[in-house]
Amino acid sequence: MATPVHRNASLSIMSVQGFVLVGFGGGAETQALLFALILALYMVTILGNLTMIVVITLDAHLHSPMYFFLKNLSFVDLCYSSVIAPKAMANILSSSKVISFEGCATQLFFFSLLATTEAFLLSVMAYDRFMAICSPLRYPVTMCPKTCARLVLGAYCGGCLNSVVQTSLTFQLPFCSSNRIDYFYCDVPPLLQLACGSTALNELLLFSFCGFIIFSTTLVILISYGYITVTILRMHSGSRRHKVFSTCGSHMMAVSLFYGTAFVIYAQPGAVASMAQGKVISVFYTLVIPMLNPLIYSLRNKDVKDALQRLRQRHSLVQKGDMQK
Repeated sequence: MATPVHRNASLSIMSVQGFVLVGFGGGAETQALLFALILALYMVTILGNLTMIVVITLDAHLHSPMYFFLKNLSFVDLCYSSVIAPKAMANILSSSKVISFEGCATQLFFFSLLATTEAFLLSVMAYDRFMAICSPLRYPVTMCPKTCARLVLGAYCGGCLNSVVQTSLTFQLPFCSSNRIDYFYCDVPPLLQLACGSTALNELLLFSFCGFIIFSTTLVILISYGYITVTILRMHSGSRRHKVFSTCGSHMMAVSLFYGTAFVIYAQPGAVASMAQGKVISVFYTLVIPMLNPLIYSLRNKDVKDALQRLRQRHSLVQKGDMQK
């Protein structure tokens, strides 16, 4: 798995060709329970996010900027849970738990890309709600299809930039004799613990980049929802106020879950050293949140529930027509 490269008599550095993902450990029963848990979370994630994508695509009533962003959020959730869950389940069934050097770098790249993109998308969705509620007359012009596409593209570009920086700097480090990653997927904090050289620059960039992303996007969200709250309190219609609160409440719930766990893992000093805590939180961050997002937006959103009902009715009519033929 690794070839020694001797730099001097006192230091032996390994040219790592692969890593071992230690995972959670435990006996056969624990591993079986973990496999069943991850499989269940992943299947619900696939079903929920694919349903959101299909419903928003097929229902003309949902062809608006808000649901365009929500469809992209579902796509990102579907992809970034797929970067983690299949390999995690394969490792549980495997005795070696090996991931190649290239495979580890690829997993880190796409996970960082998609997770960062989600952070930017959540802030874009907050800005969209701000424009829709606080400037309804300007909203159709401001949030035109071209602008929406540019905002989504910008979110992906921001994610790609962070991913390129984090992945390239992490895998330029020399790794020591141990190639055992005390995690269930390849991420920057556990990989830094295996490095032989100084990781001060990497930790500084991790803290700086992730801190900046979380701070800037959170600031956009807080400012947007500050204006939204003031506007809602000025509304005289109780039904309209309830509808706005319901829509914004779903988004704030998703934001709180995502940013809360991201801050604990990446944006606080000393996060790199707290692997035991990070491992548990990462399950929530990588597997539970992508599963919860479509449930949050569908169960609390009347438009989505109505769209699901229309699709069911349309499907029933098609079935009846086929039976009559």
